[in-house]
Amino acid sequence: MSRPIDGPRLAPHGGSAPKKLVIFLHGYGSNGDDLISLGQMWARDLPHVQWISPNAPDPVPGAPNGFQWFPISNLDPKRIEEGAAMAWPVVDAFIDQELARYQLSESDLVLCGFSQGTMLSLQAGLRRKRPLAGIMGFSGALPGGAKLKEEMASKPPIMLIHGDQDQVLPLGFMFDALEHIAAAGHGAQWHISQGIPHSIGQDGLDLGGRFIGKALAGRLV
Repeated sequence: MSRPIDGPRLAPHGGSAPKKLVIFLHGYGSNGDDLISLGQMWARDLPHVQWISPNAPDPVPGAPNGFQWFPISNLDPKRIEEGAAMAWPVVDAFIDQELARYQLSESDLVLCGFSQGTMLSLQAGLRRKRPLAGIMGFSGALPGGAKLKEEMASKPPIMLIHGDQDQVLPLGFMFDALEHIAAAGHGAQWHISQGIPHSIGQDGLDLGGRFIGKALAGRLV
C-alpha cells in the first residue's frame, strides 16, 4: 500500500466551519498545488466549502514535484483499468478520513478530477455505497467501463467536460465514458470545450463551478 496522501488545503471564506467539501484529484505528473487554484477561483461563490487537493501517493520518475495515482506509459485500456483498480482504495480511504475530520457525509462532498484524477474520481466515487453530492471530471476517462454495471454501488450526479483539441486523452474517451455510464444504468451531464487542448477552458471553469454549487446544494439529486 502506498503512503498516506495529503496536500494543499483552502479553508472556507471568513473562517467559518466547513459545511461542504471538495476534494481535487490532479493529473499524472502534476501535484495538489495545480488544482487548489480552482478552489481559489470558485471559493467566493461557495463560501462554506473546504477545499483539499492531495498529492498522489507516488512520485513520477524524472519529474520534480510530479506525482501519479498509478504508472501510465500509454493509453492501453487494460493498463488504465489495472492501475485505477490498484489506486482507488487510497482515494477511498482519504475520503473516509476527510469526511470524519470535518464531520460531514458523502452528500456534502464533490470529487473534482483532471485527467488521471478524473479516472480516479469516477473509479472511487461510483464504488462508494453512499452517493456523493457529485463527481466533476475534466479531460479524463472511465477505467474499466465494461465492469461498471456490476461494480457501481451508487449513482451520484456526474459532469464531464473535455476539450475537442485534446491530444493527450482525445475526446473519444469522454464519449466512451458516457456510453459505459449509460449502459450501467446511470447518466452524466457533459460539455465539449471548443478549441481547448488537454486543459480547462473558461467555459469549463464556469460550468464546473456551477455544477459543483448545484451538487453541493442538493439540486442535482
